Amino acid sequence: MTEQSTTPIVEMTGISITFPGVKALDGVDFRLLPGEVHALMGENGAGKSTLIKALTGVYGIDSGRIVVGGVEQVFSGPAAAQAAGVSTVYQEVNLTDNLSVAENVMLGHEIRRFGVIDWHATRKAARGYLQALNLDIDPRSSLSSHSLAVQQLVAISRAMVVDARVLILDEPTSSLDADEVARLFDVVRTLRDRGVAILFVSHFLDQIYAISDRLTVLRNGTLVGEYRTEELSRVELVGKMIGRELEVLSELETSSERAVVDWTGTPYLQAIGVGRKGSIEPFDLDIFPGEIVGLAGLLGSGRTELARLLYGADHADSGETRVAGEPVRLRNPRAGLSRSIVFSSESRKTEGIIGDLTVRENIVLGLQAERGWLRRVPSRKADEVVDRYIKALGVRPANPDAIAGNLSGGNQQKVLLARWLATAPKLLILDEPTRGIDVGAKAEIQKLVAELASQGMSVVFISAELDEVLRLSHRIAVLRDRRKVAELVNSQDVTTDVVVDLIASGGTSA
Repeated sequence: MTEQSTTPIVEMTGISITFPGVKALDGVDFRLLPGEVHALMGENGAGKSTLIKALTGVYGIDSGRIVVGGVEQVFSGPAAAQAAGVSTVYQEVNLTDNLSVAENVMLGHEIRRFGVIDWHATRKAARGYLQALNLDIDPRSSLSSHSLAVQQLVAISRAMVVDARVLILDEPTSSLDADEVARLFDVVRTLRDRGVAILFVSHFLDQIYAISDRLTVLRNGTLVGEYRTEELSRVELVGKMIGRELEVLSELETSSERAVVDWTGTPYLQAIGVGRKGSIEPFDLDIFPGEIVGLAGLLGSGRTELARLLYGADHADSGETRVAGEPVRLRNPRAGLSRSIVFSSESRKTEGIIGDLTVRENIVLGLQAERGWLRRVPSRKADEVVDRYIKALGVRPANPDAIAGNLSGGNQQKVLLARWLATAPKLLILDEPTRGIDVGAKAEIQKLVAELASQGMSVVFISAELDEVLRLSHRIAVLRDRRKVAELVNSQDVTTDVVVDLIASGGTSA
């Protein structure tokens, strides 16, 4: 942390916010100093997003005070917060990818001459903001032509146009690789050294310890405490976040035994030379009852494309698929569902949760789709199913009438899982089910997956975190460049280094 004033640039005192059926924040205090990176930590549902939205004017507060730069503020909306020097870069980059880089950087702040935009001067100004972040790209280039990491930096450049004194980075690294994260962190440190106060939110503990000076922990909408990062160990931090001993994590980490899978029987699903031109090359894959098959590979390796073919979300143009030994044609998701195959997409916002519906309505959707839209699920059965899975998965708040869009990411993921588990599937395909959620919710979902497999359910598990794939899987299929390059039985000898080597070399089956 740089030499800085001890006077907070942001001081939030006694912040309380209540939604229908949910006490999102209860008397929370938070302060942010100039020239520091301050991590906001807590489980999904702890109140992190709500606190940020209060600071950025998205939500009004029921009680408490917000002071920015020594001035008490009552923000009427995000524009008012931005005018006070508070800018936000979200996990899903809030830019317009069909416009140029310069148009995105200077949007709403274009340089005008005689009432007309001076594009030459506007592009020159944009280049200056980009170069200030060591970003040497053509301002005239289309934003869509750049990687997500560069788009994140463009979003930060735009925040600097309004002379942000406070920069909020909400899960900015969730889709970046290690080199891209390092580049982003170089920019963050540069801004910190200029005196910008940076509020950083991430579920990656290693990144928190690499970049933050102080951290604040929330739990269940209340303040646990504020700490210097260097003075709080990872174990202590996780304990404060989840408020209980780490039995679940310990069980998963230390357990070397997995439920035994009978590989001599008939696979529940068998893919033989299945592929789709322009999507993924033909592959073979057997998935047995009670087996967890992990898919490992880099972003863009074809993991999701493979999963979508297994489910029927995309139609294969080569090969044969068998379910319980019988040839089938999975031409659409309805066909997959009719064979007790369900797919939980990595894009829970666009292909999963319907934010305007209640938790109850979201959970019942799978059952309703299975029955057909003309045969409504009886209310009594719906109530029983919803109550069972809210309790089983620990959805918070445990209120079936809560609007799903108001739930945290981790609890939305649990609702999405509940929707598909309610259909009693025989094959559950999970694409990044723990991405962007906290360590406690992640452990709960991992334990649930292991339990489902032990009860005979087949599972395909996709995760960018190799440790997670290794922890859960009986077998691992390795993909590279949209091709299955290896398959290996998991054991104590299979490490992340082994899998990484296979990805790098495009190795043959082990």
